[in-house]
Amino acid sequence: MVEAPQTFVTRQECDKIAFQNGFRRTHGETDGWRHYTSTTAQGSIWLAAEHTGTWQLSIDHAGVLAEIGLEVSDADGPGLARFRFTSLTSLYAVMPRLYELAVSLPDAPLQEFLHRTKGMPKTTEAERLVVQRVGQGIFRDRLITYWQGSCPLTGITDHALLRASHIKPWKDCESDEDRLDVHNGLLLSALWDAAFDRGLVTFDDSGRPEFSIQLSEAAAAELRWQAPIRLTDKHRARLEWHRSEVFEKGAAVVGSVTID
Repeated sequence: MVEAPQTFVTRQECDKIAFQNGFRRTHGETDGWRHYTSTTAQGSIWLAAEHTGTWQLSIDHAGVLAEIGLEVSDADGPGLARFRFTSLTSLYAVMPRLYELAVSLPDAPLQEFLHRTKGMPKTTEAERLVVQRVGQGIFRDRLITYWQGSCPLTGITDHALLRASHIKPWKDCESDEDRLDVHNGLLLSALWDAAFDRGLVTFDDSGRPEFSIQLSEAAAAELRWQAPIRLTDKHRARLEWHRSEVFEKGAAVVGSVTID
């Protein structure tokens, strides 16, 4: 049973968890659930404590729910799903990732782009290029957040060596929504980005590299990787486009090869 109303101590703990993880707008408490939103992330969260000493988190963001990787509890409450935690430590552990997803999905980058480019002229090619650079900067920032600041293939975390790699290039996207969707991008180190952009490498549905026959053995040997990329179905759909429109048109597939 959820503690209702919350005690002073519980309320303080809930505020601390929410405020430290980007959800700093409070909307009161209903039936023991304290409600929060963010000025930067989409969706709401609710926090509650049970009389048994466990804690509850509820969310209403479908995109976060699809990728957060937590077991849904059978508790009643607000939002789309609830999650139970045996300690505050375990609850704190998931909150940074929850915020990273909420600030990246599903269209948070698009909304920021529309806000920042509202009223900007788009008549000339030079003006459109300025707007495009704004969008590409937002896209890069949100990809860094989504991929937790690390190339998923190599583990490289130096931002100067990371590239926001569009799966379907900016010019080929039919809308700004598609251009700025983080599922249309991979955060790759510079060498991998160059090979991917030119169709010399792509990825299968398991996130493993496939190398073009146009790629030399020496170059392939330098494309080292540690683990397959963790993909969602939305990534896979776009990678299917990349394989057919960029990779396979340029060369036949050699196959998935692990370079030690």
